[in-house]
Amino acid sequence: MPPLKLTSQNLPQIVATAGESQVKIPTYARGGAVKEGIVHVGVGGFHRAHLAVYVDQLMQHHGVTDYAICGVGLQPFDAAMRDALASQDHLYTVIERSGSGSFAHVVGSINSYLFAPDNREAVIAKMAHPDTHIVSMTITESGYYYNENTHELQSEHPDIQYDLDPAHDAAPRTIFGFLYAALARRYAQGLNPFTVMSCDNMQKNGSITRHMLESFARLRNPAFAQWIADHGAFPNAMVDRITPQTAASDKAALAATVGIEDAWPVITEPFMQWVIEDQFSDGRPPFHKVGVQVVKDVHDVEEFEKHKLRLLNGSHSAIGYPGQLAGFQYVHEVMADPVYSQFIWQMMQEEVKPSLPEIPGVDVDRYCRTLVERFSNPTIMDQLPRICLNASGKIPQFIMPSIAEAIWVTGPFRRLCFVAAAWFRYIGGVDDSGKPFEVDDPMRQELQDKARAGGNHPAELLSIRNLFGDDLREDERFMKTITTALEDIARDGVMKTMPKYVD
Repeated sequence: MPPLKLTSQNLPQIVATAGESQVKIPTYARGGAVKEGIVHVGVGGFHRAHLAVYVDQLMQHHGVTDYAICGVGLQPFDAAMRDALASQDHLYTVIERSGSGSFAHVVGSINSYLFAPDNREAVIAKMAHPDTHIVSMTITESGYYYNENTHELQSEHPDIQYDLDPAHDAAPRTIFGFLYAALARRYAQGLNPFTVMSCDNMQKNGSITRHMLESFARLRNPAFAQWIADHGAFPNAMVDRITPQTAASDKAALAATVGIEDAWPVITEPFMQWVIEDQFSDGRPPFHKVGVQVVKDVHDVEEFEKHKLRLLNGSHSAIGYPGQLAGFQYVHEVMADPVYSQFIWQMMQEEVKPSLPEIPGVDVDRYCRTLVERFSNPTIMDQLPRICLNASGKIPQFIMPSIAEAIWVTGPFRRLCFVAAAWFRYIGGVDDSGKPFEVDDPMRQELQDKARAGGNHPAELLSIRNLFGDDLREDERFMKTITTALEDIARDGVMKTMPKYVD
């Protein structure tokens, strides 16, 4: 029997054919029967495996009807997601894979989708609508126009300058242009501001979002900026679920094994975590009912996210950049190499763990073992290029803070320096065997220019002040350690150099 196209009409036949042990489908009302209380900007794989899944569970198991999601795409490349979702009533399949097997779940919490390049006014109106209580986003680090060194808005950026011009109020380009325009309408209508909820994998994501939007608003209208500051809510959150890019083989496997034809399914792991600060300005769903850890303040979030960013994401960086140089393709392949996996474990235990706060009820060693198990899952097929995307927004968050704290206490950091050096080498776009690969980073040209100018010395790259602070550049021990690592990798390659960093 040929696979069935994923549509609302075909759901009963899909589950009847595959069986409930193979696939779950939404049985709750959708469309006009629900209110769209969440507008989410940046509907990629992670959103569809994380926030949208939590909302799906609320709708399926707890009867929530006023927090369905309207997806939004701001960029031209989002047209592909628009078309995929529109062709199947905004349904999609989440495929959880682990060593114990695979399970498919059709998610229906995304109720509609707006593509901003088609109609920017429609996006503003949707955000400003009284039914909208939360505007959430996964827009990657570069979408925040955040200067990592000064911690200020990149107000000189051409896109920000464009949106600061009142003539462009009806057709903004950036997330801050849209948020400003929509909140201004809410203000004029006497409504509460919607909560702005970052779901991006950034430390202090809510605080950064608040500061960037308030900075943008002050440049437009200081009085309105004060209203945002007084009444707005920007919860900080820690998010976690490994979600690799969907491959053609994943679609084919879903069609063959479950009988679903899905234009863009999501592949993920069983593990899922979300810790969020209980700071909302216009109500929120009962997230706690579906396993979200809703905590009282930003301090609680920061402790969880420090564990996650430095252990999980820092280890991902240690797997990704050296791994791509060494010629690996997938995360699990890296972890199957005994020397490499020992390097990751020792980096976590000896160089990252000492700088982490103690959290009641959290066993750091157990968390590290869980990470190794997740990284080693061969069914996820997590590709290294996905891990390596946008490194200029990742390395300063995931690796450098652990190095900076080690500098402060004269702690060990040579493995962390090896990872940073591998990224510096990775920037050149050629692996250890001479094979070229694509470096996908918003700062690629500047990074590559600095890398060429510096050669096997890191000073040129470390001079980029919006990425690296003086505490790094001025520390003799750090400069010596990272220079040695960079020279060794350039001369001998990753896999011949790595044994020097494993005890």
